[in-house]
Amino acid sequence: MTRSSTRRTKDQLKDYSPSDLRDDAVPADAKPADEPPRIAQVPDELAGERLDKVLAKVFSEFSRSRLQGWIEEGRVLVDGERAKVRQPVPLGATISLVPDLLPEQLAFAPEPEPLHIVYEDDALVVINKPAGMVVHPAAGNWSGTLLNGLLHRYGDAAAGLPRAGIVHRLDKETSGLMVVARTLEAQTDLVRQLQARTVKRRYVAFVWGNMPDDGTIDAPIGRDPRERTRMAVVKTASGKAARTHFRTIDRTTWHGQPVSAIHCDLETGRTHQIRVHCAHIQHPLLGDPVYGHARGKRSIKPLPNDFARQALHAWRLGLIHPETGKDVHWRADVPEDIAALSAELGFGRDDDIDFDDDDDFPDVYEMSEGEGDEDWDDEDDEDDEA
Repeated sequence: MTRSSTRRTKDQLKDYSPSDLRDDAVPADAKPADEPPRIAQVPDELAGERLDKVLAKVFSEFSRSRLQGWIEEGRVLVDGERAKVRQPVPLGATISLVPDLLPEQLAFAPEPEPLHIVYEDDALVVINKPAGMVVHPAAGNWSGTLLNGLLHRYGDAAAGLPRAGIVHRLDKETSGLMVVARTLEAQTDLVRQLQARTVKRRYVAFVWGNMPDDGTIDAPIGRDPRERTRMAVVKTASGKAARTHFRTIDRTTWHGQPVSAIHCDLETGRTHQIRVHCAHIQHPLLGDPVYGHARGKRSIKPLPNDFARQALHAWRLGLIHPETGKDVHWRADVPEDIAALSAELGFGRDDDIDFDDDDDFPDVYEMSEGEGDEDWDDEDDEDDEA
């Protein structure tokens, strides 16, 4: 098997190495709870530029507006002197920055979050994520995430890995299987497998309408230009290639409205992919609070059992084990809320609904060069893939 190498999706800024810390480089009003001072020697090519512009390049992990605020608060010193936003930076200057403690800086802390471990060895762990758990800290969800739980369970080993070993994500309200690496070598291998399409993912979903027996939804996905908190099918340069294969496994009606149960296989891993694709073809997921109104279902009778999330579960996961090279796979039965919803809607009235078929996963998907990158958008309120 040939595996593609990990591809960078964002331009990397220059790495300006900090100089040694100096005692006199800390603002006098810095509080004991503040972050330690960050010290940097200004590169010669930035000499003469405005201070806020220099800071944005030297301390690129912070936004320019945040850096400007810290300058005004006296948290930035240039050669030991309090600085101003628009002042030019002299040649060879040393800059000291004392950031505020920010929610995102406190987010990556161990927390005893319960984790449903399906499988575990020295290279990886497979987790059955419950609905309601965010995978990775982000705005609005700085604690109580899967990442916090991984840091608590695996300690320094997880803390030493990018994103504590997380290689792909599920939406906050999507339940089901995820694989997490326990070593850097395994994480690198699994990321490459995601790009090479050797990680196979199958979902169970309930959608409005009579879905065709099977098919492929091939439509690029990007940020919705009219509402930036949503994703959408975007047929411009900003849209990324996205393909979802589906097969209908049962149909029923709910108060006169047709409903279908489907299996979805992901060929790509775009943000909200299954939800966006199904809504795009006028078959939105039941319970989806963001994309569920594509068929004008605002007036539909509330779903039974107060079901109030998208009806989506990642129930099968297959991959090549990064150490043994063997094909391995796992299955997680649908959770109680989806099972109860299925029964109330009337799925499987004549026969048991075939959630747990034993068909092999489809062959590895062939992707053209450059199409295989997974989405990592830290501006999302939720960490999500499907």
